[in-house]
Amino acid sequence: MTSLEAAGVLLDMDGTLIDSTATVDVVWGDFARQAGFDVDEVLAHVHGVPARATLRRFLGEDADIEPWFAQISEWENERFDADVEIPGAVAAVHALPAGRWAVVTSAIRDAAVRRMARLGFPALEVLIAAEDVEHGKPDPEPYRRGADALGADPEDCVVFEDSDAGVRAGLAAGARVIVVGDLATPATRGLPRVADMRGVSFAASPAGVTISLG
Repeated sequence: MTSLEAAGVLLDMDGTLIDSTATVDVVWGDFARQAGFDVDEVLAHVHGVPARATLRRFLGEDADIEPWFAQISEWENERFDADVEIPGAVAAVHALPAGRWAVVTSAIRDAAVRRMARLGFPALEVLIAAEDVEHGKPDPEPYRRGADALGADPEDCVVFEDSDAGVRAGLAAGARVIVVGDLATPATRGLPRVADMRGVSFAASPAGVTISLG
């Protein structure tokens, strides 16, 4: 078993705490087909990246993306019931000491709050959502804001992430990163990883949080 000490824990949501893969694949697959893009190309980009950033990438920086953003949000809302907990995630988050953790997501705030509550996660004391940042993942801004909201330096925080964009964001922020799942990219080389959140336990400590893996 590996143990780490951290001043704060910064958790991605989709793919780390919530399994929304089915929803993402259906919604963004529908977008790709209706907008005339290759489905595989869109799905290869979208995980962990804010929706508006994905739309700008494919439709162009000068395109009016808001009608598509509204449509995608509607499709996602219709499929919230398909969300399931990443194994062990709810119990792990409930064990985190108050004031020492934040969720840092590319989802919009209202959707994140409702989806987490539906699956039984504790109330989100600190949430950094898509509308809280100017630059989304893989930019380090979301994780830097998360650390700042906890009153901690990013270097003293541990990030849990499942996507390449999120891993790169955490590393660029200066945080230590733990990979959740089987992601294998250049950014994940040498990083600790867990299959899911059943391999993680949290406990309060003088430094903030003791994180045990394995």
